[in-house]
Amino acid sequence: MTAGATRPSSRLQPRSASVYAAESLSPSFPQRAAWGTAASLRAWQAEALSRYLTEDPEDFLAVATPGAGKTTFALRVATEQLARGTVRKVTVVCPTEHLKTQWAQAAARVGLHLDPDFTNAQREEGEFFNGVCVTYAQVAANPELHRSRTRRRPTLVILDEIHHGGDALSWGDGIRTAFASAQRRLALTGTPFRSDTAPIPFVNYLPGNDGVPRSHADYTYGYTEALRDGVVRPVMFLSYSGHMRWQTRQGDVVEATLGEPLTKDMTAQAWRTALNPDGEWIPAVLAAADERLTAIRRTIPDAGGLVIASDHKAARAYATQLAAMTGTQPAVVLSDDSGASRRIEEFSESTERWMVAVRMVSEGVDVPRLAVGVYATSTATPLFFAQAVGRFVRARRRGETATVFLPSVLQLLELAGQLEKERDHALGHKAPEGPGMWDDELLAQANREERASEELALPGFEALESEASFDRALFDGGEFGLGAEVGSDEEADFLGIPGLLEPEQVTTLLRQHQAEQSKRHKREEPKAAAPRDELQRRRAARKELKALVATWARRTGKPHALIHAELRQRCGGPEVARASAEQIEARIEQLRRWFVGRK
Repeated sequence: MTAGATRPSSRLQPRSASVYAAESLSPSFPQRAAWGTAASLRAWQAEALSRYLTEDPEDFLAVATPGAGKTTFALRVATEQLARGTVRKVTVVCPTEHLKTQWAQAAARVGLHLDPDFTNAQREEGEFFNGVCVTYAQVAANPELHRSRTRRRPTLVILDEIHHGGDALSWGDGIRTAFASAQRRLALTGTPFRSDTAPIPFVNYLPGNDGVPRSHADYTYGYTEALRDGVVRPVMFLSYSGHMRWQTRQGDVVEATLGEPLTKDMTAQAWRTALNPDGEWIPAVLAAADERLTAIRRTIPDAGGLVIASDHKAARAYATQLAAMTGTQPAVVLSDDSGASRRIEEFSESTERWMVAVRMVSEGVDVPRLAVGVYATSTATPLFFAQAVGRFVRARRRGETATVFLPSVLQLLELAGQLEKERDHALGHKAPEGPGMWDDELLAQANREERASEELALPGFEALESEASFDRALFDGGEFGLGAEVGSDEEADFLGIPGLLEPEQVTTLLRQHQAEQSKRHKREEPKAAAPRDELQRRRAARKELKALVATWARRTGKPHALIHAELRQRCGGPEVARASAEQIEARIEQLRRWFVGRK
């Protein structure tokens, strides 16, 4: 070495992070490589990395659907920047304590040692660490500490699920203060939409065609592309309806069918009644989900299921019911349980059938073998729904299809139908006025909280009875099934679909089951209906159409007359007063397709 030449600093890494190891890491750590992929970067990861290294920006936002491999991409960026000497330390910021451990384990695979147990009180990590993993809340608690750490050494800050930077004013201000001086910042998210108008730090906003600033990603890899590439599984949604009966806090006893057009409060009350563990709806749906899991485990023996509950009490009750059905106690993961991370890891590595959780298993938590889900919570924001469904899309083998069981609630069915739509974080929109508004074109409104009526939290409300019935299947943009009783052959047809099939084969089977169901219904129908039956059918259809049109009008802001005109144009036939029962029912079906995002 010539005099004056610079020797590579031994302080570059206390333990050398390996670019080679990062290249060899599974494309979607841990062990989630899709069928046919080699131990190298996926096409999108390689393209995003090439763009990043070519541009070498101070800030870079990568949007990739859950299960696509954001962690692997980010670690490759980290090892490249460390090897180049651009940075000397890495800080990973994530939403939960469990994810800190998960990031540290993934980083260790590439020789990058991050401290997941770092606390604000210790102020500095050990010398043998390359950096730390912290939560957004931890940064917000002492942003000046993290600013001081970041300024002392050139640092790459990885902001995992960056949309959490807008969860609370203190979180956004905290990461802005702490990491403004970072040498490089890499932001990641799989769910790029929010309900408020607070700009997220370090995200670039560009004006849209309507003049409203929207978040701009430097690289986007959506669910549709991931499905096309075989990186993630497709999802089949099975929705369950049923008759509900409850008592309001005023003492009135109310009955309704889950999924029929109801007011916002009545929908919330019927939904709450369905999820009550003392009724018959949730045990029937759990039994159906377990039957579906059994069918999948015939070809995927380690497939697991997850029940997402609203609260701790319900979670424990659901776990008790599952234990009675299966003879095995499921894993229960509660958000305030100090052993939650360990239980998730143990379940992930086992072959146990079921896990029940309250929010703890949401975004970023990796349990690759999850194949069946039960959405047993009343949370209905697009953000939470996307995060929850994201737990089931992580492909391991070609031909896997995930199944998620839902209550037949229109807003959930709509979210299921819109799963593949991309949303951006929009600034400056004013939320529309009026009850029940849900304008899908207003991206800032897309994630608004749909809370149950306040009276549900007050003394007096009581769920009295609930019954379940199979409603329909949603898959690949289509709806299948004509409704069926729980335990019937018709329901069993949908629950017994094999666990390893190409999406086209799943669609073919769903169509066959629907056709067979339709034939059975026709054979069972009386050959000649009495005139009075036809009259009642027409009156019932007119009543249902009226309620659906009113709901659609509140959602879209369109006048009732315009909606009726659009339905006539789409379906044909005269005005409602002169239309037959069949013509009115056709318009009802068209409206239902609109509710789930279909034309």
